[in-house]
Amino acid sequence: MKYLIDTHTHTIASGHAYNTIDEMTRYAAGIGTKYLGITEHAPKMPGSCGLFYFGNLKVVPRKKYGVNRLMGCEANIIDFKGRIDLDKYGLKQCDIVIASLHIPCIKPGAVEENTTALIGAMKNPYVNIIGHPDDNRYPVDYEAVVKAAKENHVLLELNNTSLKEGGPRKDARQNDVKMLKLCKEMNVCISLGSDAHIEEDICNFALAEELLCEVDFPERLIANTDIDLLRSYL
Repeated sequence: MKYLIDTHTHTIASGHAYNTIDEMTRYAAGIGTKYLGITEHAPKMPGSCGLFYFGNLKVVPRKKYGVNRLMGCEANIIDFKGRIDLDKYGLKQCDIVIASLHIPCIKPGAVEENTTALIGAMKNPYVNIIGHPDDNRYPVDYEAVVKAAKENHVLLELNNTSLKEGGPRKDARQNDVKMLKLCKEMNVCISLGSDAHIEEDICNFALAEELLCEVDFPERLIANTDIDLLRSYL
């Protein structure tokens, strides 16, 4: 396994994943993972955890079974201004915050609206990563998104689950190629997220790695290669 940091995983607290925090951590330890981002869906996602779940993250040990745990959230972007569904009370307890567009939480808009939503989320000081910005149901101006990520010091995610056959996003591969080429051109860092909803998917970046090789993407721009680089964005 090449990358020992996974910035995007879910447990049973998200409502549609299948392992506990400790089960995920034990499995991560067994495959050599050094840092595990546990990023539950925020409250607007149907079936997910509420505000007080995030407000109480301080009680969770940040290291167990030899794995460093980054306890956080995958917040939902809820309007075209880029507002998210978690307030300061919950966000300030998070070690890592991803902001994403999800169909149950916001209807897709026009290119300009979706782009403005992502850029607006980047301006939130608590947001570290824009999750899976590769879904053609939410078409965006990738040049504007990559430029804004650089200006706001936010990571753009290459999501391995998006690339799976029959995966949850539409036409993700072609959009990821476009995004990666622009990131390479503008020297913008990305993060790799497995988006694991079950322990066996932790640090599963096989499809993402194929794409990185295809576009000859430099390792120096991948935050999962170096915890100090990742922490510079958190």
